[in-house]
Amino acid sequence: MSDSIAPLEAVEIGEGTFRIEDNGVRCFLFVGTERALLVDSGFGQAGSVRAVVESLTDKPIVLVNTHADGDHIGANSEFGPAHMHPAEMPYYFKNAEADAKVAPLWEGDVIDLGGRSLEVVLIPGHTPGSIVLLDRQNRFIVSGDSISGGSPVFMFGGERSFHAYFASMEKLLKMLGSFDEIYPAHGPCPIEPASIERSLTAARKLVAGELTAMEPPFEIPAKMYEHGGAAFFF
Repeated sequence: MSDSIAPLEAVEIGEGTFRIEDNGVRCFLFVGTERALLVDSGFGQAGSVRAVVESLTDKPIVLVNTHADGDHIGANSEFGPAHMHPAEMPYYFKNAEADAKVAPLWEGDVIDLGGRSLEVVLIPGHTPGSIVLLDRQNRFIVSGDSISGGSPVFMFGGERSFHAYFASMEKLLKMLGSFDEIYPAHGPCPIEPASIERSLTAARKLVAGELTAMEPPFEIPAKMYEHGGAAFFF
């Protein structure tokens, strides 16, 4: 492992609930009485994600990808089939091995772990098949990359759509009575539901040409735009 790559770090954030920090991106592990759910698998370069997960639980592991950007699927090969919305599968196979195993998750599907469950909500925009996972009992959502808590959302490239993003954020705003916290894959965690409105407002202003382009903090083929605590690379 390169000296510049920090080791994986598991942090317990609730009973049977962990975030696994991986060099600027994070995975989540939710443990039920029958099985455990790993949400995303990180870069896959900082050590074995499976070894970390197995140090936390002996339950069978179900892998779900919120979307198929490379920093979310890097260790998928350590697990069984990657569950994702079928709209994400074409993008996934641009980044994954041709023989990678996938399984479908549809809008409204409920992942039952035994004693706790998470519901699939489709929110295209950041990618075509981006999802959030809603835990109604514990009142949080796992949001992947789609909601900005200050960490810029990547919106450049052929897989992204601001028009779909607007619709998805409006969809989540209608669901605000169902959750109190958001667990994002980047930046601070948790963040407040008001981040959704801030993200939507900033995105609309960007598309309307009302925000000033800034240089990003690292080299990418995009500019950075920020408003009200939400940010995008575009």
